[in-house]
Amino acid sequence: MRRPAGRRTAAFFDLDKTIIATSSTAAFSRPFLAGGLLSRGAVLRAAYAHFLFLVGSADADQTERMRAHLSSMVTGWPVEQVSSIVAETLHELIDPYVYSEAVELIAQHRAAGRDVVVVSASGAELVEPIAAMLGADHAVSTRMEVVDGRYTGGIDFYAYGDNKAAEIYRLAAEYGYDLDGSYAYSDSITDAPMLDSVGHGFAVNPDRTLRRLAAEEGWGVLTFNRPVALRRAISPRASVAAGAAVLVGTGAALVLWRALRRRGA
Repeated sequence: MRRPAGRRTAAFFDLDKTIIATSSTAAFSRPFLAGGLLSRGAVLRAAYAHFLFLVGSADADQTERMRAHLSSMVTGWPVEQVSSIVAETLHELIDPYVYSEAVELIAQHRAAGRDVVVVSASGAELVEPIAAMLGADHAVSTRMEVVDGRYTGGIDFYAYGDNKAAEIYRLAAEYGYDLDGSYAYSDSITDAPMLDSVGHGFAVNPDRTLRRLAAEEGWGVLTFNRPVALRRAISPRASVAAGAAVLVGTGAALVLWRALRRRGA
């Protein structure tokens, strides 16, 4: 992918089922239970919501009910405790579910000089550490209202549907992105405004409805089906292109050289 001449461009990636093969919110239900933030009943409800999400059965009304449920569920949670749990369990819970195809695309866009932006309806406390782990330049996510270090249950910004597109336009104005030359990737029909906001939209693992819309709008269609641990997903070619991996120390380099030499022999 070559960077178009002229203004800066960016690549916008949805998170759940586009970069990772799971729901980022549901993935943390078990450590939240262990930390005393969730009841077992709440975990079961989160598991059911996760099932609907994975099979693509969560429509707009169900998604809105899940949003309202999550909003009420986190009321009173200490922000510091949530951030600590996420930091401690991030690699264990998210690393195994990263699509290698997404990592390779991110590396290609970075090599082409584009900014990478993760865009997700999940909360900032989850999305921002995951985006940092992936080497993204920016993250767009839902922001919960906080008073005295605790969530009130209110939502300052819900990164869903048209709001995702609005935030993309805001970032474009702030950083000078040429959206006609930019890219967007998502698996969800609710992200149609996001895909429509750029010149190169791609439907990832689309269901029948999104596939039909992609054909009508001229968006590309991609299949991601290789969720692997993030460390394995970063191939040598992609890593070199992204400048993300180096061998540290001559001892490690010597061990690698000897192993490759024996394999060649």
